[in-house]
Amino acid sequence: MRLTLASLLFAVPALAQALSSPDGQLQVDVSVNDQQQLVYTVQRAGQPVLLASRLGLVLAQGDFANGLKLVATSPVKAHREQYTLAAGKKRQVSVHANEQRFTVANAAGQRMTVTLRAANDGLALRYTVDGAGRKTFKDELTSFAFPADARAWLQPMSVAKTGWKRTNPSYEEHYLTDIPVGTAAPSHAGWVFPALFRAGANWVALTEAGMDGRFHASRLASDSTGGTYRIGLPEASEVNTGGHLLADVNGPLTTPWRVLAIGPLKTVMESTLGTDLAAPAIAFDHRKLQPGHASWSWAILKDDATVFDVQKRFIDYAADMGWNYTLVDADWDRKIGDAKMKELADYAKTKGVGLLAWYNSSGAWNDTEYSPKNALLTKAARAREFARVKAIGIQGLKVDFFGGDGASSIAYYVDILKETAAAGLLLNFHGATLPRGWSRTYPQLMTVEAVKGFEFATFEQKDQDKVPGHAAMLPFTRNLFDPMDFTPVVFHEIPNIKRATRNGFELAQSVLFLSGIQHYAETPEGMATVPAYVKTFMRELPRAWDEVRFLGGEPGRWVAIARRAGQQWFVAGLNADDTPREVKLDLAWLGQREGQLITDGAGPREFAEAKLAAPAATLTLAPKGGFVARFR
Repeated sequence: MRLTLASLLFAVPALAQALSSPDGQLQVDVSVNDQQQLVYTVQRAGQPVLLASRLGLVLAQGDFANGLKLVATSPVKAHREQYTLAAGKKRQVSVHANEQRFTVANAAGQRMTVTLRAANDGLALRYTVDGAGRKTFKDELTSFAFPADARAWLQPMSVAKTGWKRTNPSYEEHYLTDIPVGTAAPSHAGWVFPALFRAGANWVALTEAGMDGRFHASRLASDSTGGTYRIGLPEASEVNTGGHLLADVNGPLTTPWRVLAIGPLKTVMESTLGTDLAAPAIAFDHRKLQPGHASWSWAILKDDATVFDVQKRFIDYAADMGWNYTLVDADWDRKIGDAKMKELADYAKTKGVGLLAWYNSSGAWNDTEYSPKNALLTKAARAREFARVKAIGIQGLKVDFFGGDGASSIAYYVDILKETAAAGLLLNFHGATLPRGWSRTYPQLMTVEAVKGFEFATFEQKDQDKVPGHAAMLPFTRNLFDPMDFTPVVFHEIPNIKRATRNGFELAQSVLFLSGIQHYAETPEGMATVPAYVKTFMRELPRAWDEVRFLGGEPGRWVAIARRAGQQWFVAGLNADDTPREVKLDLAWLGQREGQLITDGAGPREFAEAKLAAPAATLTLAPKGGFVARFR
């Protein structure tokens, strides 16, 4: 006999309450099925979003997936909080959700609690197994069963220890777009978060949040037969040398939140669930918390440019553009050295520019040789290194080449996050996992790569040719909740590569892509080729955003987004298709304001300037082109 919440409501009124979002649009039903398994379904506005999907954990010390009975249901309580994001789609975030706990017992009498939180923009759930003693994770049964006609936009997870110098996985694959649910993953490694789906009128973005360093990171498993996706686990090699793979704790075990942003595409695109479910911010010196923009030589000029004279020129470039930072990349310790780096940092300070420096996180888990390497592997070593860079005058670090998603790797990330916060250093992770809301908890985490970024489009033409569609995917997926170091914007040429995008497309990325520090790929010489009004736009672009409005788009094809900074609004859009696209913009909230419009000129390396008037506008975007508009 199926035991539903509705039947419990009559049998044991004190133990059963249906869970819905504050606006009543989202409904979640939790039950124990005939096989004594815990399942849930999700509807929005009366339409099915998820069909019956599994819940449950398996620990070495107890099976919480089978032989279950529902023994307690808490009253629904309102969850409210407010928080600030140093770098995100909104600065001030208000959270309003309904929360309920469901406790099950297995055949041995052991108990597990599932906490569900329903908000107007989606749902989150996590598991807790209380009590003393060891809790050794073995498996998770959480699944997401989509209707048969649902569609998916997914990035394959790369197979661990493949790729250049065995550096995978780094979340650096191209997306498969608009595929039927149930499509087999290209490999056993599965699919990365965030994962995007459309079920009827509703969209769903799946991810996780609340990673405190005690749990491994998850993904979607490769097998999604029938449109049912399951939480997948990292591969055995995704660990720091000698470290453990899966969660193994003493005392209570609490999993990360499984997060589902749900609703019309506008609701999902404006959602902050990925940071709403992260832990509150730890202490950090707010005088040092300065989001902004950076010059960076390596994107175009590569390894040979990491020398004193070139870096000094890029400091001058940042100062001329009004940007906050210059990033000195790999091998600075060998090619420049501490004394000359201090000279650079001192010089940069006179120009109002902060210096950032690259580090190799890795020990023996990959074959990278760039240095400083092996310098961050222990707490004592990190303390020495952070003191060293602070003495030089470096304000932040870019840490590269991590080992994967195993629990020991995640613990390593969290150690670095906590210790750079204590040291007052800004942070950028590269060759890294998805940050999963860390930028809320650790406000000095300015950005993270975890994307097939611009650098790949400078190595091979095949990757360059995919840039338009790839860039049009990222606001809907990778950059949906977390800052992303794509390193955008090139107006001139790329050595030995034919650039696929027009200049309007490149400029649009400066507004569309969110990063606490936006590292621009363009060189001083390339920037000198653009009109003065484009250079002024790049100089005056805000360093952080207060509000977002999704104006329209289709993942992988086109997107238009508006962002507010103070009293100014910036609107940007791009078209990844090979044909022109007419875009209608609803700008009613701007009243009768008139803004500056910058879009593509006659040629692919040209711009055009005009006026854009609210409350509505229609633009024709060139193939692989784009636009920005500024309303003061």
